[in-house]
Amino acid sequence: MEKTVTAGVLLIGDEILSGRTQDTNLQTIAKFLAPIGISVAQARIIADEEGTIIDAVRTLSEAYDYVFTTGGIGPTHDDITAECVAKAFNTPISIRDDARKVLEDWYAQTDREVTEARLRMARIPDGATLIDNPVSGAPGFIIQNVHVMAGVPRIMNAMLHNIGPTLKGGSVVQSRTLRAAGLKEGDIAQPLGELAEKMPDLSFGSYPWYLEDNVGVALVVRGSDSDRLAEAETALIELAQNQGMIPEITRN
Repeated sequence: MEKTVTAGVLLIGDEILSGRTQDTNLQTIAKFLAPIGISVAQARIIADEEGTIIDAVRTLSEAYDYVFTTGGIGPTHDDITAECVAKAFNTPISIRDDARKVLEDWYAQTDREVTEARLRMARIPDGATLIDNPVSGAPGFIIQNVHVMAGVPRIMNAMLHNIGPTLKGGSVVQSRTLRAAGLKEGDIAQPLGELAEKMPDLSFGSYPWYLEDNVGVALVVRGSDSDRLAEAETALIELAQNQGMIPEITRN
C-alpha cells in the first residue's frame, strides 16, 4: 500500500483574520492536492507577525511532507513572508539576480519601471527554487518542503498549477457519501461511533442539513482502500435503513 502523503497550509494575512478578505485558497489547494494523493492534514490562518510566521513554518515543515503558504510576498512593508521563511530555515535572503530579471522582463512588456518597492518581490532565500507567476510576474519560491505563494487567489492558483508536476503523492483518498433525508444525528450517533471503532483505518463523519422543507444527514466515509470503503458503504446503508431511511449514494 502506498504511503499517506500529508500537507500543511499556512494562510498568512491580517486581512483574513479581520474578516475583510474571505479566503478561498485553502479549498483550492485541498482540491488540487487530493487527486495527486496529498492530503491536507492541517491549516492555519495567522497574522503578519514575524515570530508567528517563523514558528508556524518550522512546525508545519517538521510535521508534514509539504507546506504551502499563501500571502505576504508583495511589494509593501507588511509583506514579510519571504524574510520570515528564510529565518525559519536560518537562510540568508537577498534580491536575487534571477528574480530581478524575471521582474525586469515582466515590467518591460508594459513599459513600467521596476521600482524599489517592486524589487522587494525579488527577495528570495539562498538556494530556493523560483515558482513561475504567469499572472503578475513576481515569483514565489520553494525552499526545502515549503512552497511560498501569493495570496491573491488567481495568482496562487497559477503558481499551484506550475508546481503540480513536481509534487509526489501517495494513496489517493476516496469518499462515499450517503444522504438520508429525514435522518437525525442523534438517532445514529451511537451506531456510527461503533462503526468507526470497528474500522479505524477509515474516517467517518456525519453532517446534518436544515432546509425549509427538508432536513437530514449526510454520512461520509473516507479512505484509500476501495474494498474497505465498499464494506463501510454497505454498513452505512444498513445503519440508515435501520432508521427507516433509503439514502442517496455519491461516490468520489
